[in-house]
Amino acid sequence: MKVDFNRSALSEALVLLTSVVPTRTPKPILRCVKITADGDSVYMCATDLEVGIKIEVSEAVVKEPGEVVVSADKFAAIVRESFEDVLSIETNAESCIIRGSDSLFNIYSQDPGQYPAVGGLEGEADIEVNLKNLQRGIEESVFATAKESTRYALNGILCQMSGKKLVLVATDGRRLARTKVNLIEAAKENLKDAKIIIPSKTMSLLDKVGGTQEDVVAIKFGDNQISLKCGNVVISSNLVEGNFPKYEDIIPSDYSKKITLSSDAVMSAVKRSALVTSEESRGIKLSIEKNKIVFSCRSPEAGDSKVEMAADYTGDKIEIGFNPQFLVDVLRVIDTEQFDLELGDADRPGLIKSGKDFLYVLMPISLN
Repeated sequence: MKVDFNRSALSEALVLLTSVVPTRTPKPILRCVKITADGDSVYMCATDLEVGIKIEVSEAVVKEPGEVVVSADKFAAIVRESFEDVLSIETNAESCIIRGSDSLFNIYSQDPGQYPAVGGLEGEADIEVNLKNLQRGIEESVFATAKESTRYALNGILCQMSGKKLVLVATDGRRLARTKVNLIEAAKENLKDAKIIIPSKTMSLLDKVGGTQEDVVAIKFGDNQISLKCGNVVISSNLVEGNFPKYEDIIPSDYSKKITLSSDAVMSAVKRSALVTSEESRGIKLSIEKNKIVFSCRSPEAGDSKVEMAADYTGDKIEIGFNPQFLVDVLRVIDTEQFDLELGDADRPGLIKSGKDFLYVLMPISLN
């Protein structure tokens, strides 16, 4: 194989590819990327056997077809540290030679025939979504997934089709985020009752794909598999097995106390009041009374804090405790200047709403 690459385009592809490559694996070949030159096209792929990605690299000139499997880390580091516009890659039976204007690297390769197959998207897509809209939906939900849970369903994002909406739901058992994204066309009949759980790693990978406001993601569901295609990138993934909680039962619908708050002002107040939290005292208290809200924290190890801000509220006084990091997490993804906070009793969850499509349920914590 012999190919001349635009270094910038190659580097951009490797950023996505290396995010899939496992850092630890009993199969060393999975720590590699596979490069295939076929005709006028060059494809690169990576997989951890759960998630795979295949990219058609732009601005590459094929001089000789072929394929090679090389260490992802070493190859990416060489490309990243090079400064020339064009890098030439040539392979032989045992190695991959990378040439720059003043450099030459010879890194050992592995047998391409031993590299696991990485699937594409075959046939007609089941649904199509605008890339930027879907990425917004991912950002509004993926942060609430469980990081390491024995309840595997909590490690992914639930996807449901409702008319021309794609509903995304994530929870780790202590909080829940739900958002809705417009579909380009209504989902097919056979998908209307489907409950599909996509791994958070897969969704986070799609969130990194570059594109414009016009780009579209084509999505196809298979037997415990999903394929997502946008432009020159195809992501394939296993789906998460398990039963997702009945999240509709968790969302409060009977609250009468509602406050409209500034997103930036609350973010500042939460961060400042949480400065004296400790391992033993991680919560902050919200005291809401007529025309004001007070954020406070008391930590036997560090001290106490109090931040006061004006609020358009005339109801009964409410005191409730929350994990401040869980508040910061949601405020980072809210893209509106204001949001609504709805509350019930102190032992019931808080409900945050932004726009018509996003809500967040947050369990309270005891501050005693």
